[in-house]
Amino acid sequence: MRVKALVHPAEEGGYWAEVPALTGCITEGDTMEELMANLQDAIEGWLDVAISTKTQNWNLESSNENCWTP
Repeated sequence: MRVKALVHPAEEGGYWAEVPALTGCITEGDTMEELMANLQDAIEGWLDVAISTKTQNWNLESSNENCWTP
């Protein structure tokens, strides 16, 4: 599955990221490597909860370009 993640510099240092297609899916990390690992965990966790609760809160229009594949 490919998803678009937007990465931002954090004011206190490090980075934070959001996944527009998965409402509320955000994470942070002190380094880009840590952020990417945390992002993969956040996406997997979001999808696990969405599947187990049958939530269908997808924003697929925002996930079509500049995608990252974990």
